[in-house]
Amino acid sequence: MGRYILRRAAQGLFVLWAAFTIAFFVLYLLPSDPAALAAGAGGEVADVDPALLDDLRARYGLDRPVLVQYVDALGGAVRLDFGPSYQSGAPAASLVAAAVPQTLLLTGVALALAVVGGVVLAVASVLPRSRALRQVLSALPPLGVALPTFFIGLVLLQWLSFRAGLLPAIGNVGWQSLVLPAVTLAIPPGAQLAQVLSRSLRGTLGEPYVETARAKGAGRLRVQLGHALRNAAIPAFTMLGVMVGALLGGAVVTETVFSRVGLGRLTVQSVNAQDVPVVLAVVVLSALVFVVTTLVVDLLYPLLDPRIERASTPRTVAA
Repeated sequence: MGRYILRRAAQGLFVLWAAFTIAFFVLYLLPSDPAALAAGAGGEVADVDPALLDDLRARYGLDRPVLVQYVDALGGAVRLDFGPSYQSGAPAASLVAAAVPQTLLLTGVALALAVVGGVVLAVASVLPRSRALRQVLSALPPLGVALPTFFIGLVLLQWLSFRAGLLPAIGNVGWQSLVLPAVTLAIPPGAQLAQVLSRSLRGTLGEPYVETARAKGAGRLRVQLGHALRNAAIPAFTMLGVMVGALLGGAVVTETVFSRVGLGRLTVQSVNAQDVPVVLAVVVLSALVFVVTTLVVDLLYPLLDPRIERASTPRTVAA
């Protein structure tokens, strides 16, 4: 187990380095000039006083060769010091830390809704005796997966906020402002979870131990919830790391649609302004959350099924 954790930690460090490196060079290759953007000229160098541009480039180290900038930025990231924001001058790490609580609240509620909704829909799609009802319920998850997050948000805004006036359309004030963004963010990953879990449930219900439980007189609900669901949940449990990544990515769109202050909105603003330190801090944080989540999922596998050995966990996840 110790060797396995060390190996996964090394893999996690590689993922963090790769995410940081790709983000850094993608931002560097963008056609606009960060110094001109920081000067408020929309990235047009010709509209900025050359002396001001030189001062900004020297202040933020943008006048040095790109490899020197990369090495310095990487060294700072190792110390969790991403440097000052090009736009505000505040430390990039502090800006990200200030935005995390709201996004953490939103993604936490969305994750809970996605898991509960996905499990309920998956069980409901195999539980009814009516074949027509099962087919209708089974058609809902693919629809939820296909709908873009921004479209779901706009529809909910139109129906529940603008027309019905039940919930606020924008802002971070009160629990009411959290409902529409959380539901919007939860629908695609919840539908994906329901799709995988319902398919796994249908396969598990044909296993010999399920037939044995039925032969012993177990009821339909007990067979599906007490016997089949736990084993069927293993493939769906693998998706948890992917779901967390999807929620973080979806938060960018959701917080923009609902004008919420959070990590997603900060990311959009920083990318538009080519604020490299802030973007790099967001990328490293997102990659770290994904790495930690996947490691926790791997370590929890034996709790779902004791037959799964920890030594075989990497093969299970890879599959």
